[in-house]
Amino acid sequence: MTLRLVVYHVSQDDPKKNTARKVARFEMAELVDRVNRIPRGALLLDPFAEQALSPADRADAERCGVVALDCSWKLAEEVFPEARSRAQPRALPYLLATNPVNYGKAFQLSTVEALAAACWILGERPQAEALMSKFGWGHTFVETNANPLNDYASSRNSAEVLRHQAEYLGPTS
Repeated sequence: MTLRLVVYHVSQDDPKKNTARKVARFEMAELVDRVNRIPRGALLLDPFAEQALSPADRADAERCGVVALDCSWKLAEEVFPEARSRAQPRALPYLLATNPVNYGKAFQLSTVEALAAACWILGERPQAEALMSKFGWGHTFVETNANPLNDYASSRNSAEVLRHQAEYLGPTS
């Protein structure tokens, strides 16, 4: 079973560097250009969400899909409230980006990295690996984040995902 992946895409990036466009060309994700085309009840990857994505969300993902927003952060603050009215917001836990723009930065994932992470956490590791295989640097994302992704995927719920995340983040001052 593979999950339906939807990307709300606003065409702000260089089309040659845009990861969402590339996976859409391979028919691995669907691009939508209006919020009202986001499937109702889908899981919205939202860094501002209070609840972390976890395997407990799998049934909703299978039924309605997973949505990522592909826009600037300035626009995201405007779009997220509207998108939240159609979808269930979920935050991705701590992961390191390996894309060329944000290499090594925590929580700065490209759209394809976010979708792949969601697939992995929701139990669709082959789909996650297939997404990342379309990028020369994709194997680095898988290798770099394999341990946390496996820990998150073995969690029962959001609270367990957050406990695992705390282990990776270490003590806070």
